[in-house]
Amino acid sequence: MKSFVLIIVSLFTAFSAAAGTVYDESRDRHIPIEISHPTSQRDCSEAEKCPVAFLSAGYGVSHVKYSFLSQQLNQLGYMVVAIGHELESDPPLSVSGDLYESRSENWSRGAETLDFIKHNLEPVHQNYNFSELLLIGHSNGGDISSWLANQGTDYIATVITLDHRRVPLPRSTDIDVLSIRGSDYPADDGVLPSSQESERYGICVKTIAESRHNDMTDYGPVWLKDEIAHTVANYLTGGRCS
Repeated sequence: MKSFVLIIVSLFTAFSAAAGTVYDESRDRHIPIEISHPTSQRDCSEAEKCPVAFLSAGYGVSHVKYSFLSQQLNQLGYMVVAIGHELESDPPLSVSGDLYESRSENWSRGAETLDFIKHNLEPVHQNYNFSELLLIGHSNGGDISSWLANQGTDYIATVITLDHRRVPLPRSTDIDVLSIRGSDYPADDGVLPSSQESERYGICVKTIAESRHNDMTDYGPVWLKDEIAHTVANYLTGGRCS
C-alpha cells in the first residue's frame, strides 16, 4: 500500500499557506506541495465540505509562484493544493521530435501524482470535498490536468488550463472546462475544441489579448494576473464564459 507522509516545513501567514512534501513510497517520490486554506475555512465541516483545487505548475516554474491564483481561489472558498511535479531526478522534458509521444511519460507521471495526492490527502482533510475536484494548471501543468481528466476519472468536476498546448482538453458533459489562452503561442491541432465541440460540451476558451505564455505566473504583470483571476472567478461563480 502507498504510504503518506506530509512534512510541514514552513508557514506563510499571508494566506494561511503550508509548504511541505508528500512521500509516495511506491515511486520513492517526495512531492513538493503547498496547501492554502479558504479565507472562510471556519465554514468548512464534514457536513458542509468546502471545495478543493489542485494547482499544477508549469515546467520549470516553482509551484509556489502562483499565489495570485491560490489567493483568488481561497477567497472563493477553495482549499488549494499547489503541486510541483518535476524532481531533479526526473528526465528533462523533451523539446524535439513528436512531443506528444515523447512527453506522454511526463504527463502520465503527473496524472499519477495528482491521483496519489487526492487519495492520501482526502482522509486527512475531512472538511473538504475531494470527490469534485477542480484541476487548474499552467502550461505543462495544464497538460497534466487534461491528461488525467481524459482518463475518465470520476472525481474531477472542473478543469481550468492556462495556455497549455499539447494535450486535448476533455470533451465531456460531466466536466466543466475553461481554457485561458495567451497570445504568443498556438496550441497544437486538436487541443482546443471546434465551435461545434464547444457548444456540445460547454467548453469555454478565452484568449487574453497581448498576453504572453511565460507571464501567467506571479512574475507576470499585474494587469494580466488580475485578468486571469477575474476570468477564473467569473467562471467558477457563474459559469460565465467571458
